[in-house]
Amino acid sequence: ARAVALDAAQLKALNAELLGMERALTDVRGLPGRAWYRHLIYAPGLLTGYGAKTLPGVREAIEQRRWEEANEYVLRTAAILAGYCDRLDRAASIAARGGSL
Repeated sequence: ARAVALDAAQLKALNAELLGMERALTDVRGLPGRAWYRHLIYAPGLLTGYGAKTLPGVREAIEQRRWEEANEYVLRTAAILAGYCDRLDRAASIAARGGSL
């Protein structure tokens, strides 16, 4: 791996992108049965207490055979992942503009 030297403006822009990465994986509408929990990649299971479930909106809907809800959460999850990828691409672009140390 190579070290990258960024000027102050590039570093500020990179930090702004990175700061929002985790938030980019959330949806303000939350999850079924727990609207307060907004992370669409992992969450405590609705019926499993603190045991984490991955892709909870999709997974739990499939497990309970709620196909319309599963389809909705597939689309919502895909949208937040696309937004996450966009942020990652912007961060990589900023880092690539920096010179090597």
